Amino acid sequence: MEVAKVNGKGRVVIPKNLREKVKMKEGSYVRIKTDGKSIIIEPIEPAADKYRGAFKIARWPEDLDEFIVEVTRRWWLQKAT
Repeated sequence: MEVAKVNGKGRVVIPKNLREKVKMKEGSYVRIKTDGKSIIIEPIEPAADKYRGAFKIARWPEDLDEFIVEVTRRWWLQKAT
């Protein structure tokens, strides 16, 4: 158990050992909820981590915008048939 002080703006510093334990990094997002008189802070897994490796790309596209447009077009055509 750790103890932290709430500052005047309601901010709390999460101790480093706890952040490391749950693999929370600078810029991470958290879900905050209450349960009775308790406040629960849960790290949110980035969506990119969840889908990493889901798609195989033979080569990285030179123009990412064109690539996204083409992938979306193919997806719509596939859904239409």
